[in-house]
Amino acid sequence: MKGIFRRKAVTDLVPEDGQSGTGLKRTLGVLDLTMLGIGAIIGAGLFSSIADMIAGTVDPDTGAMKTLGAGPGVMISYMLTAIACGFAALCYAEIAAMVPISGSAYSYSYVAFGEVVAWIIGWDLIIEYAIGNIYVAQKWGTYFATFLKGMFDITLPIWLTNDIQSGWGLIKSNPELASQFPMIAGHAVSINLPAFAITLSLTMLLFVGVKESARANAVMVILKLALIGVFLGVGFFHIDSHNWTPFAPNKFTGIWQGAALGFFSYIGFDAVSTAGEETKNPQRDLPRGMIYSLLISTVLYILVAAVLTGILTTKEVKEHAGDPLAYMFEKIGMPGASTAFAFGAVIAMTAVLLVFQLGQTRIFMVMARDGLLPKVFSRIHPKFRTPHVSTWITGLFVASMCSVLTPDQAIGLTNIGTLFAFVLVSFGVIALRIREPNRHRPFKVPGYPVTPLISAAACIGLIVGLEISNWLRFVIWLAIGMVIYILYGYKRSVLGQSAGNS
Repeated sequence: MKGIFRRKAVTDLVPEDGQSGTGLKRTLGVLDLTMLGIGAIIGAGLFSSIADMIAGTVDPDTGAMKTLGAGPGVMISYMLTAIACGFAALCYAEIAAMVPISGSAYSYSYVAFGEVVAWIIGWDLIIEYAIGNIYVAQKWGTYFATFLKGMFDITLPIWLTNDIQSGWGLIKSNPELASQFPMIAGHAVSINLPAFAITLSLTMLLFVGVKESARANAVMVILKLALIGVFLGVGFFHIDSHNWTPFAPNKFTGIWQGAALGFFSYIGFDAVSTAGEETKNPQRDLPRGMIYSLLISTVLYILVAAVLTGILTTKEVKEHAGDPLAYMFEKIGMPGASTAFAFGAVIAMTAVLLVFQLGQTRIFMVMARDGLLPKVFSRIHPKFRTPHVSTWITGLFVASMCSVLTPDQAIGLTNIGTLFAFVLVSFGVIALRIREPNRHRPFKVPGYPVTPLISAAACIGLIVGLEISNWLRFVIWLAIGMVIYILYGYKRSVLGQSAGNS
């Protein structure tokens, strides 16, 4: 197969007039981008995975520990993950300023490595955005059910709040629950209705327009930052420093595995780069938006971890893993706050869903524009100027798969897929410095070439900390993608057809 490494030129992606030429509106500034980044970063990671980082995870079949907990050392876990993501953010910032278009790591890889690598990373990014959104939507549904119960005393039927595999698992562990599920041909049926509903609602919002979506995201970000502020302000006065001893009960292994689990908490800053064609001054504002959002989120994560582990013991976190932040308020004599935090989690994860959904539709749009996916994915709505077909296809896919995949399956794929993308972006900086050394770079990675090498090494180190089963699923996913590229994308590539006609 000749030409699989054909590359795009930077000049082909950055028109001289500074406009994208794709029909998308340039309406976003650095504040919008920073809010989009915070909206994507702070969400399910803070409200869900922090308990697993502190207490570890257990195999439900054997009862054995799958990952060791970091204990109070989770503060170090967040720092380690932030360092890895910080180096990756600097690499993203350099290429995003050079190639300020939608598509994120997909577009960058097309320029740096060539078409087949770009396809691999584009297929991989489906894991980060679409599959990751499945996990977030499922967790959103859990917190929404808690909020309904606490605020209105409404309990949703169990078969309307679980994916089908989790439903079968519940019946297997407790056969008496079978009577609460409808049956079709002798098999229990369950769907995650809250996750389905919120995904379609946000799909409609994204269909209407990105500026409207950015405004909605900004409101949600302000609300959840205020909620975190209340948590920190109230919790600070109830810290018992004795709870920080031992600081690392499982030594560095627990901190390292906690950092690998905590990577999901940082996924999202790179979603800023998918809005390149809708940013007023992308070469200036894209790097700022990514770095600002990452810095702000890191500080908040470490502060929340310090307060939480200063009030709850590791054992208490494990016993209340569903929502340890809410239990903290119960322990200090404010039980009514658990409902408030369920509402806060709903707001936080709504913002994450919004930004991830935005990112996936823009990546589909760019891949279709390049001929690697059907052209229908790149159609722009004549009134709203949004990629409406890819928006609805993505929304329907995520909404439906919320009732098929389990949360563990979704988050495992998301972590390894995103880390792989970060590794390629890091090496992409080096590749472009070698291939196009004289190209204007509005932002340069400090400490080149050490910084991108550290970024790649740190991400690989986090990949090693993940379970082997995640590696296997990832390889299978990439293999499926390669089959699609060989049968469809390779033959219909716009770049390939242009080369053939020249």
